[in-house]
Amino acid sequence: MRGSLHRVFGLGVAVALLALSGAASAHHVVHHHGAVGPRLRSAYVLVVDQDTGKVLYAKNPEAVSSIASITKLMTAMVTLDKHLPLDETLEFTRDDRTSEGWGRSPLHPGVHITRGQALHLALMSSENHAANLLGRTYPGGLPAFVAAMNAKARALGMTHSSFADSIGLNPRNRASPEDLVRMAKAAYQYGLIRRYSVSSGYDFRIGRRMFHFHSTDRLVYNHRWHLDLQKTGYISVAGHCLVLSTGIHGRRVLMVLLDSAGKYSRFADAQRIRNWLETRHYARTLAPAERQPSA
Repeated sequence: MRGSLHRVFGLGVAVALLALSGAASAHHVVHHHGAVGPRLRSAYVLVVDQDTGKVLYAKNPEAVSSIASITKLMTAMVTLDKHLPLDETLEFTRDDRTSEGWGRSPLHPGVHITRGQALHLALMSSENHAANLLGRTYPGGLPAFVAAMNAKARALGMTHSSFADSIGLNPRNRASPEDLVRMAKAAYQYGLIRRYSVSSGYDFRIGRRMFHFHSTDRLVYNHRWHLDLQKTGYISVAGHCLVLSTGIHGRRVLMVLLDSAGKYSRFADAQRIRNWLETRHYARTLAPAERQPSA
């Protein structure tokens, strides 16, 4: 009888420990369905209050995955940290050809562009050749540039991140949503990165022709969003990715969305998160005096 009681007691303790363990892990991993949060098609998500660091929503925030052109936020910071002249004229060469080829880009060998223009195009329209040009013309070339990227990541506390190129086409550019929150917060401190990343369009003359570059982020054109910082990304290994900073209910909110299922799902997920924050999360947390009167 005593042995049976011991077994029952031990089983009860084990069940209680498992429940506590599940509650602890749920705090870090997902509450992403039902009434708890919006249903999202992105595999890895982290949404935080940018000023307080409070986690508003999380879905696999510690998972490490390829980040595609989100890389270019780090590329921009490393470029600006070196204080290289932004008005210096650089020339594209065959070495700036990416693994995707020249494609429809007008930035071919022999074209001249300033470092500032290359930075603008890399952030706004995710121009791969421009991002490669920034790395190649860095003192010490691409190897030194990549080393500086990884050193910057370590300095920011991005402990699960690694960088292998200045573009994001290399799948070894990897990070977790938690690390990307750290990177985006750091990038936000650069006024030029904020301004270039949310720019909607840029006209650039090459020879006698004028070319129009546009943003890869459709939310830039949506007047409801008022983006302060953004970067999109895509390669097949990473899926469709999006990082952004925006104002919601007077708060600055930072969203990281990685490995979204479809081309437009990341933007739809961002809208779902916004709707959830506006109608549910912030509606619950606002004091009665702060709530808007119903119509």
